[in-house]
Amino acid sequence: MERPRGRDASRAGDPLFPARHAPRCAGLDELDGLVARCRACPRLVAWREEVARVKRAAFQDQEYWGRPVPGFGPADAPLAVVGLAPAAHGANRTGRMFTGDTAGDFLFAALYEVGLASQPTSRHTGDGLTLGGVRLTAPVHCAPPANRPAADERDACRPWLSAELRLLAPSLRAVVALGGFGWQALLPAIRGSGRPLPRPWPAFGHGAHAVLPAGEGFPYPLHLLGSYHPSRRNTFTGRLTRPMLVGVLRRAAELADLPGGR
Repeated sequence: MERPRGRDASRAGDPLFPARHAPRCAGLDELDGLVARCRACPRLVAWREEVARVKRAAFQDQEYWGRPVPGFGPADAPLAVVGLAPAAHGANRTGRMFTGDTAGDFLFAALYEVGLASQPTSRHTGDGLTLGGVRLTAPVHCAPPANRPAADERDACRPWLSAELRLLAPSLRAVVALGGFGWQALLPAIRGSGRPLPRPWPAFGHGAHAVLPAGEGFPYPLHLLGSYHPSRRNTFTGRLTRPMLVGVLRRAAELADLPGGR
């Protein structure tokens, strides 16, 4: 894995690296490049790199990404889907958001059914998958131990998501938050992007729907929708079924004026 060197390495390891650089980004390509270099959270850096070094037995012949995972999808997407964090042997291995694990399998099958993905599976970065009108991202860009980011890690990473939402603002009409963590992390990131939030903040639930008004720099109202996260526990127990997720995504596509919602 290529890592920052010299002065770039020290800057990337600054705890304030996201806060210093994210607000200055003029485009998503620049943002994604900086996200992939970030080393602001020592515990997450140590864990993601240990996982990439030790590897899971089934992937011993593969080179792990082992870095923060940028968002995935077009820069003019009217719909965003916000998860939790990369999986240790999923996106931390493949380098693409939601790619290579069971949660991603569930999500991409649903996106394909709604007409937002070119294929129902997402295995690796060279598999030909493209997204139509939707961008996938997360409030934490590094794989966390036990899939549980600490509060300070979530907060340190927030400027990346705020900047991403700001850069998507000219086209963004709807956001789907996957899980309570994603919802609670998304709300302050929305506020950090410059868009005001109502008081009290809207509560999470599967099928929750709140509308944030348009304003200066935000040409469209923003529809915020909630869905249970497609984690192994939720999908195996039936708490989240594929029709449930498809229903939320289809409604979000409709609100974003995408073909899949019609």
